[in-house]
Amino acid sequence: MTSSSSTSQDSQRAAHALRADALMEEDVAWSHEIDGERDGEQYDRSERAALRRVAGLSTELEDVTEVEYRQLRLERVVLVGVWTSGTARDAENSLAELAALAETAGALVLDGLVQRRDKPDAATYIGSGKANELRDIVIESGADTVICDGELSPGQLIHLEDVVKVKVIDRTALILDIFAQHAKSREGKAQVALAQMQYMLPRLRGWGQSLSRQMGGGKGGGLATRGPGETKIETDRRRIREKMAKMRREIAEMKTGRDVKRQERRRNKVPSVAIAGYTNAGKSSLLNRLTGAGVLVENALFATLDPTVRRAETPGGRVYTLTDTVGFVRHLPHHLVEAFRSTMEEVGESDLILHVVDGSHPNPEEQLAAVREVIRDVGATGVPEIVVINKADAADPLELQRLMRVEKRSIAVSARTGLGIDELLELIDAELPRPAVEVEALVPYTHGKLVARAHAEGEVISEEHTAEGTLLKVRVHEELASDLAPFTPAAA
Repeated sequence: MTSSSSTSQDSQRAAHALRADALMEEDVAWSHEIDGERDGEQYDRSERAALRRVAGLSTELEDVTEVEYRQLRLERVVLVGVWTSGTARDAENSLAELAALAETAGALVLDGLVQRRDKPDAATYIGSGKANELRDIVIESGADTVICDGELSPGQLIHLEDVVKVKVIDRTALILDIFAQHAKSREGKAQVALAQMQYMLPRLRGWGQSLSRQMGGGKGGGLATRGPGETKIETDRRRIREKMAKMRREIAEMKTGRDVKRQERRRNKVPSVAIAGYTNAGKSSLLNRLTGAGVLVENALFATLDPTVRRAETPGGRVYTLTDTVGFVRHLPHHLVEAFRSTMEEVGESDLILHVVDGSHPNPEEQLAAVREVIRDVGATGVPEIVVINKADAADPLELQRLMRVEKRSIAVSARTGLGIDELLELIDAELPRPAVEVEALVPYTHGKLVARAHAEGEVISEEHTAEGTLLKVRVHEELASDLAPFTPAAA
């Protein structure tokens, strides 16, 4: 018994040893005794330790550039407007501009509707019957957003969304969204954020009906009648007001820096010209043509938001600054006018306004009226104005002649081809304010800085180099005239 059991134990130990030796071998031969008990495909040790890719789980693109250029799904929108005054063509032009705004924001316009009413409906903007028709159109077209051509009250937004069952936004929210996409500078982003918070403050709704606004007060009402929804909205409003106050302080600090630069230009008596006009009228193109500024030019609404100041010279050599300002549009939201007021002050502080209008637009007079309304809002009505009718190469010649007859101080140009640019430069030279004092002085060559200042800050009528110095006849401001006084013939 003992010998047989020890013999069996020795044989088992030998079998285990043989199995262990086989497992340690890298290229062990397959054997029925050892490998027959295993299931599935077997791997070498190196293959077992390696990482293996599981088939069917990879989401790698065949071309990596698809990641860079893949487009997001565009919102599919239906436009709706209320025609309260003017002609049918005016209503259609307004809706066409809304479509251009929607496309600039990145939406796909499916349909546009206009309703004739004396005034917008107080509940649903277009009335309950038309709202039901709009819902059917939204379902039929597969739209996911409705854009209204006007500023809707919070109640109108809620009621219209309840009927059409998709997101509803108004013209103001659309313009704010475009500004948020295009703002690049720190000041521009802060101004847009402030305008968005001003717009959203009265439109806070929380999570719809999921949070109660009023609780039952029990017998006769009494205390503890406010629900969690109302408390949450009040908290959000307080936070938004705090953020708005912070934004206003930041914008005021940025405005201080711009005021310092403006005061430096005033100290040096450098005249300033502001380019104002309707969005996409060609203001940035005109600035590039006049100064070679290299500002972004794009066939899109509100492509340029941040003001750009560039140095320029008249044909006579007088130095002045050209400022490209933010574009305007019909029914520009008052939140934006308030937020961008510090930027628009460049228009009010200028010596001359170049009011750029698109000569190829179907209704340029309406563009002119919309821009002048904003100019009045920022208090720049006293600044001289030249109407620059741009895109003359694409405009109807008869329409150009009619517009120039209506606008007496106007000139037709093309920033793309350069047509009329030389005439515009001469007109700017004639319209810029001229120094008040005319001086004739013989400046010694040891005072060359005075001659340089006369060229930079004044208007040189004649200049002659003599043995004693430079004989200047210039028109300058009073401060420079006093510096030149010791070298005038009267002083000699």
